Amino acid sequence: MESNCLNYKNESDLWIVRHEISNSAGNLCLHLLGNLNAYIGANLGKTGYVRDRPAEISLKEVPKDELLNNIKSISTIIEKVFLDRAGNTFNEIYPEEVLGYPMTTEYFLIHLYGHLNYHLGQINYHRRLLAK
Repeated sequence: MESNCLNYKNESDLWIVRHEISNSAGNLCLHLLGNLNAYIGANLGKTGYVRDRPAEISLKEVPKDELLNNIKSISTIIEKVFLDRAGNTFNEIYPEEVLGYPMTTEYFLIHLYGHLNYHLGQINYHRRLLAK
Protein backbone atom coordinates (compact mmCIF):
# COMPACT_ATOMS: atom_id res chain seq x y z
CA MET A 1 0.00 0.00 0.00
CA GLU A 2 2.80 2.37 0.90
CA SER A 3 4.48 2.21 -2.51
CA ASN A 4 1.16 2.87 -4.23
CA CYS A 5 0.79 6.15 -2.29
CA LEU A 6 4.38 7.11 -2.95
CA ASN A 7 4.00 6.60 -6.71
CA TYR A 8 1.63 9.58 -7.02
CA LYS A 9 3.64 12.58 -8.21
CA ASN A 10 1.15 15.10 -6.80
CA GLU A 11 -0.42 14.50 -3.40
CA SER A 12 -3.72 16.02 -4.56
CA ASP A 13 -3.99 13.32 -7.27
CA LEU A 14 -4.74 10.78 -4.53
CA TRP A 15 -8.18 12.37 -4.19
CA ILE A 16 -9.17 12.82 -7.86
CA VAL A 17 -12.19 10.92 -9.14
CA ARG A 18 -12.52 10.73 -12.92
CA HIS A 19 -12.23 8.39 -15.88
CA GLU A 20 -15.33 6.55 -14.63
CA ILE A 21 -13.60 5.45 -11.43
CA SER A 22 -15.96 5.98 -8.53
CA ASN A 23 -13.41 6.04 -5.69
CA SER A 24 -10.21 7.99 -5.32
CA ALA A 25 -6.95 6.26 -4.42
CA GLY A 26 -7.01 8.07 -1.08
CA ASN A 27 -10.44 6.70 -0.24
CA LEU A 28 -9.43 3.21 -1.34
CA CYS A 29 -6.41 3.50 0.95
CA LEU A 30 -8.64 4.58 3.85
CA HIS A 31 -10.97 1.66 3.08
CA LEU A 32 -8.09 -0.83 3.16
CA LEU A 33 -6.77 0.65 6.38
CA GLY A 34 -10.22 0.37 7.97
CA ASN A 35 -10.62 -3.18 6.72
CA LEU A 36 -7.24 -4.38 8.02
CA ASN A 37 -7.59 -2.52 11.33
CA ALA A 38 -11.03 -4.02 11.91
CA TYR A 39 -10.53 -7.60 10.76
CA ILE A 40 -6.93 -8.19 11.82
CA GLY A 41 -6.25 -5.44 14.37
CA ALA A 42 -9.50 -5.45 16.34
CA ASN A 43 -10.81 -8.99 15.80
CA LEU A 44 -7.53 -10.88 16.08
CA GLY A 45 -5.23 -8.42 17.87
CA LYS A 46 -7.80 -6.97 20.27
CA THR A 47 -6.60 -3.41 19.52
CA GLY A 48 -9.97 -1.82 20.31
CA TYR A 49 -10.18 -0.26 16.85
CA VAL A 50 -13.73 0.81 15.92
CA ARG A 51 -14.35 1.04 12.20
CA ASP A 52 -16.08 4.02 10.62
CA ARG A 53 -16.74 2.63 7.16
CA PRO A 54 -18.73 5.64 5.84
CA ALA A 55 -15.77 7.92 6.65
CA GLU A 56 -13.49 5.71 4.56
CA ILE A 57 -15.34 6.89 1.46
CA SER A 58 -16.48 10.36 2.56
CA LEU A 59 -13.22 11.81 3.90
CA LYS A 60 -11.26 13.88 1.40
CA GLU A 61 -7.79 15.35 1.38
CA VAL A 62 -6.28 13.35 4.22
CA PRO A 63 -2.57 14.28 4.11
CA LYS A 64 -0.36 11.75 2.36
CA ASP A 65 1.97 11.62 5.38
CA GLU A 66 -0.98 10.64 7.58
CA LEU A 67 -1.92 7.85 5.17
CA LEU A 68 1.68 6.63 5.13
CA ASN A 69 1.89 6.70 8.94
CA ASN A 70 -1.35 4.73 9.16
CA ILE A 71 0.00 2.17 6.67
CA LYS A 72 3.13 1.74 8.79
CA SER A 73 0.99 1.41 11.90
CA ILE A 74 -1.26 -1.32 10.48
CA SER A 75 1.80 -3.12 9.11
CA THR A 76 3.23 -3.24 12.63
CA ILE A 77 -0.10 -4.42 14.05
CA ILE A 78 -0.42 -7.19 11.45
CA GLU A 79 3.13 -8.36 12.10
CA LYS A 80 2.49 -8.45 15.86
CA VAL A 81 -0.82 -10.30 15.46
CA PHE A 82 0.78 -12.94 13.25
CA LEU A 83 3.81 -13.38 15.51
CA ASP A 84 1.61 -13.61 18.63
CA ARG A 85 -0.63 -16.33 17.21
CA ALA A 86 0.60 -19.59 18.65
CA GLY A 87 0.71 -22.98 16.97
CA ASN A 88 -2.17 -23.85 14.72
CA THR A 89 -4.56 -21.03 15.70
CA PHE A 90 -5.15 -20.13 12.07
CA ASN A 91 -7.34 -23.24 11.88
CA GLU A 92 -9.63 -21.85 14.60
CA ILE A 93 -12.96 -20.33 13.61
CA TYR A 94 -12.64 -16.60 12.85
CA PRO A 95 -14.42 -14.61 15.61
CA GLU A 96 -16.93 -12.92 13.27
CA GLU A 97 -19.11 -14.29 10.46
CA VAL A 98 -18.11 -11.51 8.06
CA LEU A 99 -19.20 -13.39 4.94
CA GLY A 100 -22.37 -14.76 6.54
CA TYR A 101 -21.03 -18.16 7.55
CA PRO A 102 -18.37 -19.56 9.89
CA MET A 103 -14.88 -19.95 8.45
CA THR A 104 -11.40 -20.60 9.72
CA THR A 105 -9.11 -17.67 10.39
CA GLU A 106 -6.83 -18.96 7.64
CA TYR A 107 -9.73 -18.96 5.14
CA PHE A 108 -10.73 -15.42 6.05
CA LEU A 109 -7.14 -14.16 5.89
CA ILE A 110 -6.90 -15.51 2.34
CA HIS A 111 -10.12 -13.63 1.56
CA LEU A 112 -8.61 -10.44 3.05
CA TYR A 113 -5.48 -10.93 0.95
CA GLY A 114 -7.60 -11.07 -2.21
CA HIS A 115 -9.57 -8.00 -1.14
CA LEU A 116 -6.34 -6.10 -0.46
CA ASN A 117 -4.88 -6.98 -3.84
CA TYR A 118 -8.10 -6.12 -5.67
CA HIS A 119 -8.11 -2.60 -4.26
CA LEU A 120 -4.34 -2.15 -4.67
CA GLY A 121 -4.88 -2.95 -8.35
CA GLN A 122 -7.60 -0.30 -8.51
CA ILE A 123 -5.23 2.24 -6.95
CA ASN A 124 -2.49 1.38 -9.43
CA TYR A 125 -4.95 1.63 -12.34
CA HIS A 126 -6.19 5.00 -11.01
CA ARG A 127 -2.62 6.33 -10.84
CA ARG A 128 -1.84 5.18 -14.38
CA LEU A 129 -5.03 6.76 -15.76
CA LEU A 130 -4.16 10.09 -14.18
CA ALA A 131 -0.62 9.91 -15.58
CA LYS A 132 -1.93 9.85 -19.16
